[in-house]
Amino acid sequence: MLGAAFGLGFILGPALGGILGSIDLRLPFFLAAACALANALYGLFVLPESLAVENRTKVFNWRRANPVGALILLRSHARLTGLAAIHFCMTLMHNVFPSIFVLYAGYRYGWSEMQVGLVLAGVGACNIIVMGGLVKPVVKRFGERTALLAGLFSGAVGVTLYAFADTGLMFWFAVPFAALTSLHAPALQGLMTKLVSPAQQGALQGATSSITGVTGMLGPIIFTQVFAFAIAPERVTPIPGAPFLLAGAILWFALGLAAWVTRGREVVAESIAETVPETL
Repeated sequence: MLGAAFGLGFILGPALGGILGSIDLRLPFFLAAACALANALYGLFVLPESLAVENRTKVFNWRRANPVGALILLRSHARLTGLAAIHFCMTLMHNVFPSIFVLYAGYRYGWSEMQVGLVLAGVGACNIIVMGGLVKPVVKRFGERTALLAGLFSGAVGVTLYAFADTGLMFWFAVPFAALTSLHAPALQGLMTKLVSPAQQGALQGATSSITGVTGMLGPIIFTQVFAFAIAPERVTPIPGAPFLLAGAILWFALGLAAWVTRGREVVAESIAETVPETL
């Protein structure tokens, strides 16, 4: 459900960004700021607490109340560490889109801001179809491990196809494959939550959010530099798809890692008793 909501935002956001950006490049930022403020106010005054009183931390620990401290939980279990590494790969890979896609689409396909916004809206629509219509039956029928591996495999194929898409039509051909990547996120989250106790669910969300934040810093640096190097004026043969080749390689690595981490049996069979005590 959260993934489908994200997909809906991925439809509306790029479309509005493209439309407003074609009027004034500042307008999308003002709209984003207003949405962020509304989100914060909703969380502060409306959103109810979901964690039961008995599962809340009794003593607040300042050592854990920071991005680095939140990562301690991920070291509590070998499988959890491996799954966290997969999450790192996925969020790092995803940064290729906000980092260079506007520049890439303009350079390779000659798309305008409006066209880029509409294309990303189409990508978001495909993600909603996967998240809202496929995730639940796939996980129910085949299990979380299979859904995770299928999502990573499809994503690796799709992103690699992006790298070799010489035309906009070829890019669209790869979109359904890349959209199936969305199968991985709920499956990965489900596998991770089964490895921690009810009282540690919030800490787990904080830890994964910390990973997302770290990759949000690294991704733009990596992918923009790769793109700049690949299309530099002195390059005899420009390789504009190089950032997507790198993103695809990260996904192929994540697929192999996922197959190894979840080998033998579903992580769901792991006992919560193997995790660290709730007091950590």
